[in-house]
Amino acid sequence: MRNQKLIIAAAGLLAMLISSCQKQEEILTSTKEESVQLKTTESASTVQASNYVPNELIVKFKKGLSGEVKNKILARINANISEKILTKTMQRFGDNEGIVVIHMPLAVLEALGKIKRAAEIEYAEPNYIYQHDVLSNDPYFTNSSLWGMYGDATSPVNQYGCQAGEAWAAGHTGSSSVYIGVIDEGAMYAHSDLAANFWTNPFDPVDGVDNDGNGYKDDIHGWDFDKNDNTTFDGTQDDHGTHVSGTIGAVGGNGIGVAGVNWKVKIISAKFLGRRGGTTANAIKAVDYITDLKTRHSLNIPATNNSWGGGGFSQGLKDAIDRANAANILFVAAAGNDGASNDLTLRYPSSYTSANIIAVASITSSGALSSFSNYGVNTVDIGAPGSGIYSTLPSNVGTSSYGSYSGTSMATPHVTGGVALYAASHPGVSAATIKAAILNSAVPTSSLSGKCVTGGRLNVSGF
Repeated sequence: MRNQKLIIAAAGLLAMLISSCQKQEEILTSTKEESVQLKTTESASTVQASNYVPNELIVKFKKGLSGEVKNKILARINANISEKILTKTMQRFGDNEGIVVIHMPLAVLEALGKIKRAAEIEYAEPNYIYQHDVLSNDPYFTNSSLWGMYGDATSPVNQYGCQAGEAWAAGHTGSSSVYIGVIDEGAMYAHSDLAANFWTNPFDPVDGVDNDGNGYKDDIHGWDFDKNDNTTFDGTQDDHGTHVSGTIGAVGGNGIGVAGVNWKVKIISAKFLGRRGGTTANAIKAVDYITDLKTRHSLNIPATNNSWGGGGFSQGLKDAIDRANAANILFVAAAGNDGASNDLTLRYPSSYTSANIIAVASITSSGALSSFSNYGVNTVDIGAPGSGIYSTLPSNVGTSSYGSYSGTSMATPHVTGGVALYAASHPGVSAATIKAAILNSAVPTSSLSGKCVTGGRLNVSGF
């Protein structure tokens, strides 16, 4: 399937290039000075400027020319050689002169028109930008189930999805150098769609010793703060954490199951929700655990996912969230499933005023605010897919499963996944920069107007 798509794409590209060359020839006219002049402006050209590097050309001079002659040609367009490319393969095939990349102040097509037909030049052409053409071949994506990952230019299509499919098509599929803390239940780290993207701690191997001195012995995939042990997966009851993890980072393009917003990422499990829920004390420890991993080992952790809530204001928990903020870790939180305004009744932890919080509402596949979703023009930041979301689920030992859940718990990991995707393509940026990028890229949505800060839904296509 993928080879067929590549062949089709290559054929299409060849046809476009032939057509483009033909159209360029139609707007050029020869002169006695062995150059050509452009009849139309570059902005009117059939070749879009976004498809090539501005102010650059690739030039192949004819064999045996002196440096003086080459410089005279380049002087026609006030150009300088910025790079000479002479590979071993070129030399192996008898080319000992290679090609040059030139930089000039003129627009690309104008410069091309001035030197393209010079007798001294074998060819001159734009320095084209090629894009990957990646599409998930995971069954739940191709069978129209994974609507939260779709966009208005994907196939299948859904404009109310988070546009992840468009990001993938542009080559943005995440990075294994980005880590996300999932503060939740545990997760089935051996799941066939999660195993490759789950963190294995290199600083504290399983040997009965707390090798890195963080107070958690053999925390190989994270820590279970509910039971205070290193077993972060306790069976099928850890369905919520497994589902959330899959939306953030289920392996994509592997032909099985689902695909997360990130095809490549490292997920760290900070389990504090047990059979009876989780306590504030354990939540604080879980938040601080992730913060410590970043500060102790310099792990690239841009965010934690927090698909949970309830209880009253806790200064202790807010302080932990503020410590995460000081470490440049975003705290992405579910707005809640009460169908109520968080402006009227604050809902924690999403309603804390910490600068690193992104509070997330849920929308349906038709763009409506989910009936269960909390909202608030002052206290909720953005909407994301949260109704009827397919993702990974645990099953019996050694097997993997999938299923559809709904809730702001499901919307939140779409945003966290977006944070990881942005961090992968913008290494070293601050938490504040990432938060601004997430919120500023929101697509205005009528159902969210007056219901959240941005009045819009998640859009990761530009990441």
